[in-house]
Amino acid sequence: MHVRQPILRSTTSFFETQLQLFETGYPSTYSEKLETIRAACEAGCRGALVELAVSTNGLISDEVRREAWPLLLGFKVETTPQKNTDDVRTVPERMPWEDLPPHEDEGQVKLDVDRSFIYYPTNMSPRQLDERKKELSELIVGVLRRHPKLGYFQGFHDICQVILLVLGPKLAVPAVEHIALLRIRDFMLPSMSPAVDHLRLLYPLLNAADPKLCAHLSRTQPFFALAATLTLYAHDIQEYSNIARLFDVFLAMDPVFPLYLFAQIVMERKEELFEYSDDEPEILHSILSKLPKPLDLEGWISRAIRLLEERPPENLSTWSRVSCLSVLKTSRHRTLSLAAAEGVFQKQCNELWRAQKREELFKTMARHKKPIVLGLSVFIGVSSIALGVYAQRNGGLLQAFPGFMTLWRAVAYIRRLL
Repeated sequence: MHVRQPILRSTTSFFETQLQLFETGYPSTYSEKLETIRAACEAGCRGALVELAVSTNGLISDEVRREAWPLLLGFKVETTPQKNTDDVRTVPERMPWEDLPPHEDEGQVKLDVDRSFIYYPTNMSPRQLDERKKELSELIVGVLRRHPKLGYFQGFHDICQVILLVLGPKLAVPAVEHIALLRIRDFMLPSMSPAVDHLRLLYPLLNAADPKLCAHLSRTQPFFALAATLTLYAHDIQEYSNIARLFDVFLAMDPVFPLYLFAQIVMERKEELFEYSDDEPEILHSILSKLPKPLDLEGWISRAIRLLEERPPENLSTWSRVSCLSVLKTSRHRTLSLAAAEGVFQKQCNELWRAQKREELFKTMARHKKPIVLGLSVFIGVSSIALGVYAQRNGGLLQAFPGFMTLWRAVAYIRRLL
């Protein structure tokens, strides 16, 4: 089953012919599909590219991915006069990243880049490997310097490695910026709590689709899904063709889709998971933290898309706990500009800062509970005497006391906290 979105029709007769293939069935041959992808790219038709990306075998080759991925992400580097495009933005020329102040995470970036390109590409000479690592380092550091509030996490280099290999150094820069700010922004904040909010959607989703399996796993915390969803599976998949195929669909779908894919994979391991008792969460965690072999990518993708259609995140019980500023909500069915996404990122940082200060306040109150209780008791006693005198003078109407209800609610709230 494939997601079908409105298709923007081109005025060219060739593209009209290609679109007829969507209405009667997907292109039946490799060459036909390549022609259709190229036609969609030429017309700037993201809707058609989404259909192609989620169809069997995705976008097929890196040659067409270099044209299609930027369009799926919402940008285009212009080399010819601009055509009518579907929400595509041109990448502007900017100051060289070398002239910008260093980012605080550059030391960790170096450590991770040094251990990159383990599985692919193969048959590189030491000199070629060093050149690749240099390109990867410059890509990551350049993006972090241009967006200094983004926080690097281990595994981000795995995502950037895939983008670099497919798009090359020049196009990889805006692509990684769009991914960082529009798809995995919640993972680059100064706190892990937004990432945990993503994981908290997993069990309500499993419960909606398979209550028995969800109950079996309920004693196991959902952190087994963290590495895969955090890195868009780039840390877990060792075959280049497989991870490139997965990125086709990740860039085409909403940011919540990697979690739905993980849920689908969990459900398809049901028999294996029931072989272990539910009181062995460590074993279940170990199993679930690794992808099963062999990889059934096409089956997982098609069934996860169906799962998303049947059980949208808005229907999940923990969806309301996800911040309205989360990338899961701000990029649901729409695409922000990079500038707008950076504004949302700053609001998220402010939101997390306020939450941290509230937590610090509550901890301080808990540590000094006895003095606070004693002070509150004295305050209530004195207030009661004052209110009694006031009531006698005003015929017993306490409600007439200025700010009475506000004072009463404040006292009740503080007592609940303690």
